[in-house]
Amino acid sequence: MSVFLKDLLERVTATFSAGFVAALVANWTGAIPSDWKAWLLTGVLAGAASVVKGLAAKKIGDPSSASAAPSLKTEQVAGGGHSA
Repeated sequence: MSVFLKDLLERVTATFSAGFVAALVANWTGAIPSDWKAWLLTGVLAGAASVVKGLAAKKIGDPSSASAAPSLKTEQVAGGGHSA
């Protein structure tokens, strides 16, 4: 599995989980009454948005990452330091 896919999978899983738990807590507190279907749908939609963002980010940022940020890799320079 490529680094990009591992990164995307981690981000989608975290986003799905956050959306699901947020909907669940909103129901438990009575803020937004809902059922398990709404909790699941919230997580799935958040995860889908994360997939779209990750695929778009591959075109914008570092192509080996699901992040829109430029590459954060550093290079070793003479003398043992790192370049930014």
